[in-house]
Amino acid sequence: METFVFYGFAAITIGSAILLVSMQHIARSLFLFFVVLFSVAGLYLFALADFVAITQILVYVGGVLVLLLFAFMLSNRELLQSDKSRFFSLPVWQALLISASFLAVLVYIVIQISIQEPAWIAASKAADTVIKPTDNTIQHIGVHLMTRYLLPFEVVSVLLMMALIGAAHLTRKEGRP
Repeated sequence: METFVFYGFAAITIGSAILLVSMQHIARSLFLFFVVLFSVAGLYLFALADFVAITQILVYVGGVLVLLLFAFMLSNRELLQSDKSRFFSLPVWQALLISASFLAVLVYIVIQISIQEPAWIAASKAADTVIKPTDNTIQHIGVHLMTRYLLPFEVVSVLLMMALIGAAHLTRKEGRP
């Protein structure tokens, strides 16, 4: 059952990402971005990264995506029209060539790792430091986040607040006080 759910999340992620980059309608692309981020959080759960999955949902799905939706809804529609004369406009065959080359590199790396186990994985197995599903990693991350990494945590929160204020300023209509 776990394998079926994992491949379901992977198929939803890949399918939604392909639809996301191929759509011309920006609002539908934003909703597909929501699906991609949510299914990536499900994949994080299968990688035993529960804290990263919760953070993915809270920060990206709950914050950044809602901010993008508000920016889209409050923005000027003429600015969002697709322009074919942009600097980074690639024909479809070039984009497919770049994507296929990235896929080839990823497949090569997966084959190399499956043939020969990397030294750091073997050392982790020998030292018995592999994370098990029963380990409580959220407690350790919470303690470190609120003690050792408190200042970087606060800097990131101020940075996100500045991004929110900047997005609100950019979506403001001209002529308003």
